[in-house]
Amino acid sequence: MTEPTPVPDAAGGGSRTATVPPEPALPAPASKQASNGHRQNGAPRTEATPEPGADTHVNGTPAAVPTAVTRADVRSGDDVEAGIVALWRSYGESRDQSQRDRLVLHYAPLVKYVAGRVGTGLPAHVDVADLIQSGIFGLVDAIEKFEPERGLKFETYAMQRIRGAILDDLRSQDWVPRSVRSRARDVERALERLGAKLQRTPTDRELAAELKIGLAELRELYGQLQLTSVVALDELIAPNKGGSSLAESLPDDAAEDPVASLVDQDSRRQLADAIAQLAERDRVVVTLYYFENLTLAEIGKVLGVTESRVCQLHTRAVLRLRTKLNEQSEA
Repeated sequence: MTEPTPVPDAAGGGSRTATVPPEPALPAPASKQASNGHRQNGAPRTEATPEPGADTHVNGTPAAVPTAVTRADVRSGDDVEAGIVALWRSYGESRDQSQRDRLVLHYAPLVKYVAGRVGTGLPAHVDVADLIQSGIFGLVDAIEKFEPERGLKFETYAMQRIRGAILDDLRSQDWVPRSVRSRARDVERALERLGAKLQRTPTDRELAAELKIGLAELRELYGQLQLTSVVALDELIAPNKGGSSLAESLPDDAAEDPVASLVDQDSRRQLADAIAQLAERDRVVVTLYYFENLTLAEIGKVLGVTESRVCQLHTRAVLRLRTKLNEQSEA
């Protein structure tokens, strides 16, 4: 059997009655009567107060707004902020390393954010993890030198210190002087301006006039800028086409050429076939002369003929080999 439950009217005046079926798995919530605040069945009745402007009815039943959860969230955020302020105050008094480490852990996301921003315009071989490592030192330095009593915001101060630490570490690893880097940027900007103005690639004389330097000084500057165009061997040259590295594209002069090796093997096979088709005496002359390194006189002693005769046999054998090799190549 169901119990009529008074429900506030949508217009705010009076009440209407809705039939709400009981839920067997959960205890039935008590509701406040519209006319008075008397108890029913010995239990006090409560009602969640809807926020202004909120929808007070969902499928014919009043919808309660969880204002307590929202207030708890606000209080938890305030508690965290108060805890950080207390931690700063305690660290300023004691300078304890464990408290400093807690501050480092709390502000660590700032390092990742700044490292990502700095690493956007850097070459591909620069690892963001190295930038984060450098930024951690900047964060520690910012925490040790920050003075909360001045009323400044720590995040703004720390981001500058983190960025400075990352840039200092990058400059320490750079083998090119800063003056050369600055001149390189000037040349790049001048090339962009002249290219946009002339709608073509400017000449060296035009570039020197734009930079207000002489042509000889510009060429000397080109020699200095060659230091800035060094490319890392492990940098990808075609990241979208198989991912081969630049090191894999460099030729190895000591390596054996596979094409030349195959051509040499085929030439040896054809020569062996041609020698096998010679007459026996011609084949002996060729074998002793080219493979055994005997002279014509020594071959004549082996065959029992004169040196001039061996010369004739050698010439005839070479002509026949050349003819047979030409026939094989044409076939």
